[in-house]
Amino acid sequence: MSLQQVFDEIDHTLDASLHRLCDFLRIQSISTDPAYRGECERAADWLVDELTSIGFSAGKRQTEGCPMVTGESSTTAPRILFYGHYDVQPVDPLDLWEQPPFEPRVETCPGGRVIRGRGASDDKGQLMTFVEACRAWKAVTGEVPENLRFLFEGEEECGSPSLVPFLQQNADRLSAETALICDTGLFDRNTPAIVTMLRGLLGEEVTVTGPDMDLHSGMYGGPAINPARVLARIISGLHDENNRITVPGFYDGIEELPAAVHRQWQGLDFDAADFLGQVGLSLPAGEKDRSALEMIWSRPTCEVNGLNSGYTGNGFKTVLPASASAKISFRLVLGQCPFTIRNSFRAYVKSMLPEDCSVAFADHGASPGCRFPTSHPICEAVQAALTEEWPNEAVFAGCGGSIPIAGHFKSILGIDSILTGFGNDDDCIHSPNEKYDVRSFRKGIRSWTRLLARLAG
Repeated sequence: MSLQQVFDEIDHTLDASLHRLCDFLRIQSISTDPAYRGECERAADWLVDELTSIGFSAGKRQTEGCPMVTGESSTTAPRILFYGHYDVQPVDPLDLWEQPPFEPRVETCPGGRVIRGRGASDDKGQLMTFVEACRAWKAVTGEVPENLRFLFEGEEECGSPSLVPFLQQNADRLSAETALICDTGLFDRNTPAIVTMLRGLLGEEVTVTGPDMDLHSGMYGGPAINPARVLARIISGLHDENNRITVPGFYDGIEELPAAVHRQWQGLDFDAADFLGQVGLSLPAGEKDRSALEMIWSRPTCEVNGLNSGYTGNGFKTVLPASASAKISFRLVLGQCPFTIRNSFRAYVKSMLPEDCSVAFADHGASPGCRFPTSHPICEAVQAALTEEWPNEAVFAGCGGSIPIAGHFKSILGIDSILTGFGNDDDCIHSPNEKYDVRSFRKGIRSWTRLLARLAG
């Protein structure tokens, strides 16, 4: 068997692969809405059938929520656990879609052909690149690739409530040397990226209460405390003049970026002005001594995500509000403990409260940041496979978002993760008119095929 034979099979059957992906995209597997629970079950069944048809041992595993799909080629010494998720985001606002979101099609755009439909990039198209690579491998060699396990989740888009218990209960069944997570993107259209650091996430909701009812601002303004003004002062104090976060102990435990990684990032063609210009901005607003790429990939943040107080309807109402609330999120990096920061943040808020005000807190999740080694042989094999397939050398990157599954694999299964994917920045994930480039789909299949060949020796 030559690798070229597998590539020829991929190209010969590409239309059939796209047809299968479109069938998958027609399933309305929206995990956040219980009305679509049956569709999530159907998506899980569809994946079981696909894995079984290739030759893997696969099954649907029920949870308290949407089912998990597991599969394997061998029960002995598996090297790779491949993860993806089959659930998708809701489609609202529907009127902004140029076509029905669950009637996918392949269309030609100025940049080339794309697959248009909800879930095309996040994460059904990405997931299927690996499945189709295994299918082509089986067609040419007559055997499924050895030492593989699969885990396909159905609740990633709603916070994965069933994931941790499932991992804890099935740790032996899911054990492997390394996990591959295909839920990220390219650095640019010609440069593949391996994500080696992920930011964690801490969510806090703060409600400051003053008087026991809304007050007339003409009668009470002045002598009565205004919770909106109190909350504004608390928020304004969260950053100093250099845009560093002032929560006590916030930066404790953070390690500096390795010098080699810092040099690689400096060599990337990243234009901060262009990046911000795409959303109508011009100047980076984070820590003044850090580059924009560091701000996105390797530095922690504190951001206000929502504010609510007083009268916010049409017209004007001269009310002095009884309470004011804010939703505040922290993106965290390796070395920061989310629970320590939560306690420190709440102590800071309480220290800023004047007489006659009280505060209530609600937490919205807490996960740490993580970093993964780049010297592992499988990581080196992934980098080599990607570099062989794409025009530019694969780079080690960070990720501004949070992918909790990687942390769970480490803490529960004891395995590191390699995160790589083939999405583009303009794929409109979570938005109307989501798409996935056919080029990404094809080269993603070829990339995984190169990795399978390396793992097979």
